[in-house]
Formats: sequence, C-alpha cells, structure tokens
Amino acid sequence: MTGKLRIAMIIGSTRAGRFGPLVADWFGTRVGRRRDLELDRIDLAITGLPDQLPEPDDEAPAPVRELGARLAAADAFVVVTPEYNRSFPAAVKNAIDWFDTEWAAKPVSVVAYCRDAEGGQAAAQLRQVFGELNAVPIRRTMTIRNAWQRFSADGSWPRRDPELDESVNAVLDQLTWWANALRVARTANPFVQ
Repeated sequence: MTGKLRIAMIIGSTRAGRFGPLVADWFGTRVGRRRDLELDRIDLAITGLPDQLPEPDDEAPAPVRELGARLAAADAFVVVTPEYNRSFPAAVKNAIDWFDTEWAAKPVSVVAYCRDAEGGQAAAQLRQVFGELNAVPIRRTMTIRNAWQRFSADGSWPRRDPELDESVNAVLDQLTWWANALRVARTANPFVQ
C-alpha cells in the first residue's frame, strides 16, 4: 500500500479562550515533519455539528455529512482534548456519537492537556468509547500536565522538553504502524460491523 496516511486531528475544546488550538498547532507541526503523514485538522468549534441527534432514518444535516466524509477518508485519528472534571468535553462525545462506521478499524490516539490534574482520565475514557465503535485505541497517548506552565521565556509553547519530544514521536510511530496495518487489512478484507 502506498500513499500518505491521512491523520484526522480533532480539536475537542470549544470554549472561549481555549488552549486547544495551541496544542493542536504544536502537534500538527510534529505531524508535518513526517513525510508519510498528511494532516486533516478538524476543529469542533467550527464544524457546526448539531447538539441533538436525529431519528435513525432522518437525513443527516449538512455539517454532519461534511465531517463524516472527512472522517471516512482518514486512516487514523488523534483527539486533542482538555481534561475537564476528570473527563473529556461534551463536544467530543457529541462528535463521536454522530458517527459509527467512519471510526471502525482505524487507530485512535489522544493528546490530553490539563491545568492541574494528571490528564489521564480523559484519555482512558476515550479509549473505552472508541473501542465500543470498533476503532482501535492505541496504547500510546500523550498527557501534557500543567500545560499552561510550559511556555518559554519568549512566549512560545511548549518550551523545549525532551519528555514531550519523546512522547510525541512514540505516539506518531505507533499510530503510523497501526494505520498502515489497518489500511492494508481494510483494503484486503472490508471490516464487518
């Protein structure tokens, strides 16, 4: 199988003054350094997904159809999410619940950031949710603790941090392995729900 792998990076925070785009910019830059990956940046603050799910036979609204096509085209997913109250934001759950087959047989990782908490609760809960949808939550995730304290003196984020460098490389290596393996498997034998 040839061609770049498409990584859909989902920015989960939708609140005013959010930190998520800064984390997503950094992570997206790291994805951009890889010649085998192509990034599709999906910001839930601007997708326009409705909050209420329709009846099963109702036609999906245009924003749902548009996002669904992007998710279906992805080979892997990375959810960039804050940890709120030991979980992930409602906007992330809403986005997940609108779709089903788009997630199936594709790897998912999480980049969680938080102010004070450890950040692992959001990632652990997302692993359970995505597993239910036949996605493949990979073992490697990133937890950026004390995210607001990681600015450099010049105002750039994050300041140089060997731990973050090692972590992002490990996530991308494992995500790429799974994305390649599952793309080959889906091509050879379409996934059965």
